[in-house]
Amino acid sequence: MLSLSRYHATWHRWARFVAQRVVLRSVVRSVTRVTVEGARNVDGLAGPFVVVANHTSHLDAALMVSHLPRRVTAHLAVAAAADYFYKQWWIKAPTSLFFNSYPVHRTGGGRGKGMSIRLLAAGLPVLIFPEGTRSRDGEMKHFKPGAAALCVGQDVPCVPIALIGTNEAMPVGRSWPVPGRLPVRMLVGRPMRPLPGERVRDFNRRVEARIATMLTMQTPYVLADGPQDAGSPDLAAREDAPQHNAQEEAS
Repeated sequence: MLSLSRYHATWHRWARFVAQRVVLRSVVRSVTRVTVEGARNVDGLAGPFVVVANHTSHLDAALMVSHLPRRVTAHLAVAAAADYFYKQWWIKAPTSLFFNSYPVHRTGGGRGKGMSIRLLAAGLPVLIFPEGTRSRDGEMKHFKPGAAALCVGQDVPCVPIALIGTNEAMPVGRSWPVPGRLPVRMLVGRPMRPLPGERVRDFNRRVEARIATMLTMQTPYVLADGPQDAGSPDLAAREDAPQHNAQEEAS
């Protein structure tokens, strides 16, 4: 069984801070033009939670750990495909440092089985891409139920995030973003909670629909679908979102 000591270690948290907020943030800004909207939706968010997002590029995780509010990323552990990121030590080592990652075996089982539950039970948030792999055509695919099952089973909130432009900036097959600093946007939605007695598949559908709506409307401020969306601005906040909730790197 994998140890959780690294995820609690102060030295590793500060090493990640330098890796994510100094090195990775500078690199992401040098190759793309970043806009973050809806960051105040996670004001007051604490304890364990599950961050989910659509997935079209290896740029996605780098964008999130370097540009989400520090209160979200300070302890965030990123689920990484064991068959890709944990096969060679020279890939595993930087992945573990920059993303505070843990292995997920896409075929089930493996040494890291149950890590998501263990991390949440230890009070740590996790980041999961529910599609399971990157979309090859840039279109969001149906979500697998694992992330929703964690939220229902552990009674923790889900933070939905819509990523726009990462597929164009660094499509599947490229090892580095395309030249020209293409624009990328990260839309941080309102935290969602499972309703009492709600089934995993129903909560999964709601989360998937929320991110799909954010992508379609191009805004993190969409009409809430129930009282489980708590602690965030309502739809009226959309009017001042461009002034108060977007941070953009100038060309």
